[in-house]
Amino acid sequence: QVQLVESGGGLVQAGGSLRLSCAASGRTFATNAVAWFRQASGKEREFAAALSWSGANTNYADSVKGRFIISRDNAKNTVYLQMNSLKPEDTAVYFCAAKHWGSSSVYAPQYDYWGQGTQVTVSS
Repeated sequence: QVQLVESGGGLVQAGGSLRLSCAASGRTFATNAVAWFRQASGKEREFAAALSWSGANTNYADSVKGRFIISRDNAKNTVYLQMNSLKPEDTAVYFCAAKHWGSSSVYAPQYDYWGQGTQVTVSS
C-alpha cells in the first residue's frame, strides 16, 4: 500500500506560482508512475500532468502545458508540481495519484492510490 499526502496549496494572485508536493509513505513508489489531477467546484476531475517511474517521460494537459512542471525525487519519495503563470481557471483541488504498475496515463481510473487533495485558489 502507498499513502499519499499533498501539500503546498493556497491562495495566489493570477500570474503567481505555487509548488505542490506529494509525499508517499507505506513503501517506496520509485517504480510507480505518478500524476496530478485537479477538480474544480462543480466539475469532473481532470488530468493535469503525469510522470513515468523513471522520470524520463512526462505528459501534460494542453491547459497547463508550458506553465506546469511535474517532477519527482525518489530518494525523498516525493512528487512535485511546479505551477507558474497561474490563472483563475487553475483554481481547483489538486490530487496526487500513483499507479501500482505500468506506464503513466491520463485516465484517473487507472490510478490505484490517491491523496486527499490540496486546494489551490487563484485570484484575478
